[in-house]
Amino acid sequence: MCEDSTMVSPSIVAVEVLNSKSDTKKYITSEELRKHNKPNDLWISIQGKVYNVTEWAKIHPGGDIPLMNLAGQDATDAFIAFHPGSAWQHLSKLFTGYHLQDYQVSAMSQDYRRLASEFAKAGMFEKKGHGVIYSLCFVSLLLSSCVYGVLYSSSFWVHMLAGALLGLAWIQIAYLGHDAGHYQMMSTRGWNKFAGIFIGNCITGISIAWWKWTHNAHHIACNSLDYDPDLQHLPMLAVSSRFFNSLTSVFYGRKLTFDRLARFFVSYQHYSYYPIMCVARVNLYLQTILLLLSKRKVPDKGLNIFGTVVFWTWFPLLVSCLPNWPERVAFVLVSFCVTGIQHVQFTLNHFAANVYVGPPTGNDWFEKQTNGTIDISCSSYMDWFFGGLQFQLEHHLFPRLPRCHLRSISPIVRELCKKHDLPYTSVSFFDANIMTLKTLRTAALQARDLTNTAPQNLLWEAFNTHG
Repeated sequence: MCEDSTMVSPSIVAVEVLNSKSDTKKYITSEELRKHNKPNDLWISIQGKVYNVTEWAKIHPGGDIPLMNLAGQDATDAFIAFHPGSAWQHLSKLFTGYHLQDYQVSAMSQDYRRLASEFAKAGMFEKKGHGVIYSLCFVSLLLSSCVYGVLYSSSFWVHMLAGALLGLAWIQIAYLGHDAGHYQMMSTRGWNKFAGIFIGNCITGISIAWWKWTHNAHHIACNSLDYDPDLQHLPMLAVSSRFFNSLTSVFYGRKLTFDRLARFFVSYQHYSYYPIMCVARVNLYLQTILLLLSKRKVPDKGLNIFGTVVFWTWFPLLVSCLPNWPERVAFVLVSFCVTGIQHVQFTLNHFAANVYVGPPTGNDWFEKQTNGTIDISCSSYMDWFFGGLQFQLEHHLFPRLPRCHLRSISPIVRELCKKHDLPYTSVSFFDANIMTLKTLRTAALQARDLTNTAPQNLLWEAFNTHG
């Protein structure tokens, strides 16, 4: 923990104020707080109190990225969004003794915090319903049917159906992993960790540690082109022409180079979007392996590696039970294409929304979430298919809220957005696809305008430049 949390640098100008009880409070300004925004000097404020989280960031359960992204500023709304009430008791160990002199709360933040408090008092964060049990039973049925179809049928079409069922099972498992990553869906933290690794690493081959690492950053810096990894897909996709300036990814710590190869792919991305989504799972496997083999500190790294090895044991064995290579390849492609529907859904929620460059700021938490998310409107009988994530804004504002409550709070969030003149975008699945394709097409045409080279020559240039 942060043993020196009460010490400050000599450069700080503190203002001592004598209150009515003759107690002294030490104050610093927001300008002074902003100076403490480095990994070795990391401060944040929560409800006007200033905390030194330099050492805590190294062991923070949510990783160091969220703290780094909000370093040197007020993080009250983000803290409320991501932490249960029990987390407040740990803050005293990190308190510097300083208060924020110019601390103010906007009317919008007041309403947001009031809502969070009302939801907590109603026990909504603890009431998870029976969705987890239903989902686990459904997934078990899908996986059992897939294995039965592969092992006990010689029909090509039954094998393809088995591949589709496996893809559908992976979709539902991803929703369960998402639940386990955001809140405790099981009875204890130990069982919750087991569930995350088992259904994530063992069954899907995608590390729950990788998911938490990227997903927490996505939530904090929603739709920031250089801070949100969920928008950084060069050389294949670019949702904004700002990527053409070869932005530096703060998350990955490297330059996102927009070269001839990237320009070629982006120029046709509105055509390649769906094919890319069909095989997007390959990228997730690669990202998992790269993270687990890296020198980066990964929570429960051994368990994550073990779970990933389990997946790469049973999945190839299952595929090898098919009678020939054409059927094996077709089986894998069908399963990947079905899960591609989910990859499309994830991109629909953000690709066509507003974007910005730079770090997130804690004092406009609500605005950033409303501007960077798009809800998918659908009937309640389709909630199982979208896993609750069709209510993307509601989820981003209250990430710990179990999905069974998201539909019920949607009208409340809509009214709050209306009150503060903020966007609440909710469109059909079809319209969201159209919006996304238009966004990709706009960037594609802008990429083509960067050069006078004829489009038919771009592939030749890319081939000769990059081999």
